[in-house]
Amino acid sequence: MTDLTAAAVPASLLTPAASTATAPSAAELAKRGEIHKTAQKFEASFLSAMIGQMFETEDDSTDPAFSGGQGGQMFKSFLAEAMANKMVAAGGVGLAASVQKEMLKMQGLH
Repeated sequence: MTDLTAAAVPASLLTPAASTATAPSAAELAKRGEIHKTAQKFEASFLSAMIGQMFETEDDSTDPAFSGGQGGQMFKSFLAEAMANKMVAAGGVGLAASVQKEMLKMQGLH
């Protein structure tokens, strides 16, 4: 199993390619930052949906006293979202880096 904290976004995705002779403009750096945030939000949304599905699984071995009842059902989505955000903050599963790379290509910022 890989260390999730070591899966941080490579610095090469946040900076322009080495072949570029001029320094990136402030607008380009801002666009790269926005793309990075968007990719992380996408990964968090994806993970939240996956975690939410995990919570939907019925487990007959769970004691009904600890099932959370109706109140627990209401807050499962918040828990899934919080867990997903923490996972992304810790490096995620690599989806954000792939999405960011493709978004940079689409913007011509490889």
